[in-house]
Amino acid sequence: MHSDHDTFTPAIDPHTHLFPERLMSAIRDVLTDEAGWEFDHPVARSAIEAILADAGVETYVGLPYVHRPGMATELNSWLCEQAAASEMLVPFATVHPEDEDVAGIVRDAFEAGARGLKFHCPVQEVAPADPRIEPALSVAAEYDAPITYHGGTAPMFEDNDYVGADLFAELLDSYPELRVCCAHMGTYETEAFLAFAREYDNAYLDTTFAMSTRAEQTMGFDPGSIPDETFVELSASIMYGSDLPNIPYPYREERAELLGRDLPKETYRDLFFGTAKEYLGLEA
Repeated sequence: MHSDHDTFTPAIDPHTHLFPERLMSAIRDVLTDEAGWEFDHPVARSAIEAILADAGVETYVGLPYVHRPGMATELNSWLCEQAAASEMLVPFATVHPEDEDVAGIVRDAFEAGARGLKFHCPVQEVAPADPRIEPALSVAAEYDAPITYHGGTAPMFEDNDYVGADLFAELLDSYPELRVCCAHMGTYETEAFLAFAREYDNAYLDTTFAMSTRAEQTMGFDPGSIPDETFVELSASIMYGSDLPNIPYPYREERAELLGRDLPKETYRDLFFGTAKEYLGLEA
């Protein structure tokens, strides 16, 4: 019987958030207002890295996003600078659909060290394959860089025009050359998103928030609705993720539900390490 630590370690966490403090405070205020979540995790890079390292995470991804035009360049640069000072951080970039030079902003970020793109579809009011970000998707394809989306309806976007399985299918059909991940297991349309993972080689999911021990109380989703067999079958398409530091519970709760399942060791290696490594294009 392996201990949880052995099963989890070494891990990659491909879904965390690192923002300058003022921006992080603003984001947290919105989440508290709209979802009622309270946060006590520290937000400084060194403190986040201490939590991750203590858990056995050796590499993590910082996912940025901006809610208005004109912010992306500065945020992307800041995150790349943070990564340059870190042994653990893989920076992603973002761009706003209303930015003036969408392709140029993304290209500059990739040249400065960013390894992928992040879009928060509801916050940025952008569909996954929106024509306005087509130049960004093309640059990502050119650099073989993955793109992580908040593309599902959870936790409060069920009436939102920019998310959902149908729009994600458009992305998958339009950009077969791109590796794309829908965060949060595609909740609340998990069946449709799991079907994408089965059907498309380039479609990935992360477990962030949806598979935590607190998913039921924080977002009204039952992790038990996804059976063990699904993780065994699709372990090459599903990766762990946490949303640290913006989770209203201890970091261990993010993996405790998965670790409690007693999945095969190979499945855990995929979920916690191998799949993210492939998705991110990290060298051995």
